[in-house]
Amino acid sequence: QVQLVESGGGLVQAGGSLRVSCAASGRTFSRYAMGWFRQAPSKEREFVAAISWSGRTTDYADSVKGRFTISRDNAKNMVYLQMNSLKPEDTAVYYCAAASGGLSTKRDDFGSWGQGTQVTVSS
Repeated sequence: QVQLVESGGGLVQAGGSLRVSCAASGRTFSRYAMGWFRQAPSKEREFVAAISWSGRTTDYADSVKGRFTISRDNAKNMVYLQMNSLKPEDTAVYYCAAASGGLSTKRDDFGSWGQGTQVTVSS
């Protein structure tokens, strides 16, 4: 398994930008597809974005398509989520996750999770 630690969350005004990062430990990081999920209060954890082990393939939730960009740097064991044109409804705890079975949008396919980082978008 891989251990994950998120950072970069914070408070931002609507329309602003924020980048959250995920640092992974373990020499096998490049074998994992990676994803970002988020959970707002009283709501289920939902898929946001995913990237294949090579970085060549990505997938996004419809609600963030065109505004968010997922990327990875396998040399640094890092995954990023660049969030632009943020909306109050993007407010949530953002979680980084790793999937050993390839690119997926399903929460159950991700076996390793970080502790999350809070993103708050004010109106």
